[in-house]
Amino acid sequence: MVLGGVYWYNRNKFAEVREPWEKEYGPHRFSYKSLYKATNGFGNDCRIGKGGFGEVYKGILPVGRHIAVKRLSHDAEQGMKQFVAEVVTMGNLQHRNLVPLLGYCRRKGELLLVSEYMPNGSLDQYLFHDQNPSPSWFQRISIFKDIASALSYLHTGAKQVVLHRDIKASNVMLDSEFNGRLGDFGMARFHDHGANLSATAAVGTIGYMAPELITMGTSTKTDVYAFGAFLLEVTCGRRPVEPELPAGKQYLVKWVFECWNQGSLLETRDPRLRGEFSFEEVEMVLKLGLLCTDAMPESRPGMGQVVQYLNRDLPLPDFSPSTPGIGAFMPVSMEASSAIGVPSLRNSSISLFVTHTILDGHGR
Repeated sequence: MVLGGVYWYNRNKFAEVREPWEKEYGPHRFSYKSLYKATNGFGNDCRIGKGGFGEVYKGILPVGRHIAVKRLSHDAEQGMKQFVAEVVTMGNLQHRNLVPLLGYCRRKGELLLVSEYMPNGSLDQYLFHDQNPSPSWFQRISIFKDIASALSYLHTGAKQVVLHRDIKASNVMLDSEFNGRLGDFGMARFHDHGANLSATAAVGTIGYMAPELITMGTSTKTDVYAFGAFLLEVTCGRRPVEPELPAGKQYLVKWVFECWNQGSLLETRDPRLRGEFSFEEVEMVLKLGLLCTDAMPESRPGMGQVVQYLNRDLPLPDFSPSTPGIGAFMPVSMEASSAIGVPSLRNSSISLFVTHTILDGHGR
């Protein structure tokens, strides 16, 4: 009886959920037992991150490969087949500035995503945690180019259009050489080139969501908007929305626009910037951030153009504080993500509804 109890305990401990349709994804599926051992039983000593999405653990496979394991909880099988297919597809994408997604595991109410471990963690740890040195301007502009290149590949270089839908500093990982790698594809969507993308659900994080998301749905232009907010976030060293600040500074896009309108654009740069930097380059990036967050989607550049702007291969177009759509901001209120039908396994960020009128830089 004791031996039988031990057998059943171990069997349940490492039990997984497997369905016939998963056979084709065999090479991308990890056993729960292998991940359990790699992370020392998901012990606290291996935990490297925690948030609303779940927890992330560092692990080492028997072959010596370092991995990161993200544990997501879910309470429904709806959309699971499509989600796993997209995870596997993402694992087949090849770009030097993407965090390699190695595979997945399913166990009861859990979905585990396995990716390559990034030794320097996420960019936001260096921007908003005093225990880490603030990145130099050279490091920041290099990371901008890395992530822009990755997004350009996702939008135009891959076999399908890949919409990331959650671009922000906390989802930008840093490898051993401090290169920027775009990670966390829990909200990503795949579409054939030329397909209508408007039916995709509106999800994202406060401050990075384009104003047209609720009415028109997602597109490559909504990713561009989020990238613009990311440019401003990293250059200014503050998050896109900070409610505790005075009213005039709460919304980053609006504040940067107002400073530009008053002739003090460079005063918005992060005061913790280390080392030498070009005032002309900082100004260019701030203006590019405002251009990417234009309230009118058709006025935003494509990511291919953004790469050219950052590499100084192409000058920024002629625009000013009086250009319609520049400096718009989006007061929002948080609603339950279930209100727009986002499956709980994708709920790693908050879904939003716009509740106020979108204003341009002149209060119109």
